[in-house]
Order: sequence, then structure tokens, then C-alpha cells
Amino acid sequence: MGMRGWRVAAEAALYGPDGFYVRDDGGPATHFRTSAHGSPAFVDALIRLITRVDRELGRPPVFDLVDVGAGRGELLTAVGARLPTDLADRARLTAVERAPRPAGLSPEIAWTRAVPGEVVGLLVATEWLDNVPVDIAETDERGHLRQVLVDPATGTESLGAAVTAADRLWIARWWPPGAGTRIEIGWPRDTAWADAVAAVRRGCALTVDYGHVRDARPAYGTLAGFRHGRQVEPVPDGTTDITTHVAMDSAAMAAGTPYRLIRQRAALTALGVRGDRPSLELAGTDPRAYLRALAQAGEAASLTDPAGLGGHWWLLHTIGIDPRASMVG
Repeated sequence: MGMRGWRVAAEAALYGPDGFYVRDDGGPATHFRTSAHGSPAFVDALIRLITRVDRELGRPPVFDLVDVGAGRGELLTAVGARLPTDLADRARLTAVERAPRPAGLSPEIAWTRAVPGEVVGLLVATEWLDNVPVDIAETDERGHLRQVLVDPATGTESLGAAVTAADRLWIARWWPPGAGTRIEIGWPRDTAWADAVAAVRRGCALTVDYGHVRDARPAYGTLAGFRHGRQVEPVPDGTTDITTHVAMDSAAMAAGTPYRLIRQRAALTALGVRGDRPSLELAGTDPRAYLRALAQAGEAASLTDPAGLGGHWWLLHTIGIDPRASMVG
């Protein structure tokens, strides 16, 4: 296949004809866990956010809930089953995903490859941007920025030509000198997120992802591979998830609308997710209720753990509504 840039190699590996995200093997949930995969606490928090957005919109006759990078529709299925009756009657659920529609998905969930236009409601993307492929650059021994090339069959890297003008502009703005010699060039994600946010006419757009900001860029990069629940070498051969963390501040500015950028721990806490253990007294009076509450506390603790999922960033934009409205605290 020959050496190629990481953006081209990862695009083929993830979204090509037999790519990681389009193959019929049960979907991403069989390889790794995200906040959105089957977490009742996360779903309940998202419903609280949806309710707040709905209130700010004046309870429109149709409330759009659009999930970008929807996997196999797990999040929309869970949210749709738990929406309050009034919202459920008005909700229009749309999954945006490049894989074929999964068998057995509720007919109430629309399935499309592109973000629909004229969204009024909430557009959400959980761990999508980290899978929008980007190129990687390194500084050579002469101090010149050069594109990192990769062999898709083996993952072996080498340095190629100088980076493009667009790459240099993004690096100059968003990757400060001294932040590291290996740079993951984020402008394709900025473009993808800006396009998604632009589809929202009124409401909010939320992306939840691993990431970093300008004063804390990773010195050695974050490129990683995942398969069957384990981190593996990032070989772009179609059998492995290929991911790099997101420059969240760059994506935020690219959208051109008011935003709030906070950690998942703070966002979920503001939306009512608590990791407090139940009282031992409950174990004596109602053992089953105690076990349920204990399980819920464990789930909440996992979602808000700063060293794990709680370290995710939440980037929330408001569009066409008062940017001072309190959506996540």
C-alpha cells in the first residue's frame, strides 16, 4: 500500500469499505466503553440537559435530538426509552453514522450519513471528534516541521515532506512553541465540528471527548489504538480503532458561537449525577434498594472519575437562545 499521511491512512482504516467503524461486527461498543454506551446515569443527565434546552426553546412542536457518530444507535435508543412523555411525543431522533443502519433499530430513529439541516433542539457527539482523522507532524533534526507517514500494514512511521500551509497556520495559532515535537494537527476536526454546529438553527450543540487545551498540549502526542477492550499499537489496517485527543479550545473557537468548556465531572455533577455511597442503614431496612443505590453510586463514580471518563471535556454551544442560560450549572 505504501507510506501515507496519518489522515489518509486513518480515514481508510476507520471508514473505508471494510473499515473499523463500518464493518458488521457489533459496532464500537464491542471494543471500548464510552459514557454513552449503556450508562443510565449518563442518559439521565443528558435527559436533564434536553429538558433544559427544551424549556429555553419554549417547548417547540418538534424537538430534534441528533447523535453524530451514533455507533449502533445505543445512546438514542436509551434516551428515547426514558424521555418524559411530553418530550417523547415531540422528539425527532436522528442518528448520524457512516455504517449501515443496524438491524432491529427502532423505526422511530432516523439513520443518515450526514448531519441534517435546520436542527431545533440538541445535537450531541460523544467521542466522535477523536475519530475524525488528522495528520501528525514532527520536527526534524534541522527544526523543520514535516509530515509523519505511516505504513498501513505495519504501523511503521517515517518523516515525509514539509507540512502544508494550512497545517502551519493551525500550528502557529494553536500549538505553542515548546509544547512538544509531535503535533496532532486539529483543523480537520475544527471544520467538522463547525459544520455540525452550523446545522443547529436554535438550541445547543454538545461534544464530549478526550482532549486538551493550548496551555497543556501533550508533549509526545496521544495517538492510540483500541481493540476488544484493550489498548493496542495504532496500526491503521482496518482492524483497530485509531484515535487522538482533541484540541478542544480550537474546536470551540471554530464554531463561532457562544460556548462553555468544562470537564465531564463538573458537567455531570451540575446535571445531578452523584457518586455518594448509600447509607448503611438502608442495607438493614431495604437490602435490594441498598444494592441498587450502591450500583448507581459506582456508576456515577466511574463517570466522574478525573483519571477516567470524568476527565473528558464537555464543549457546549448555545445557538439562537440566551447564552447566559444555565445548561450545565
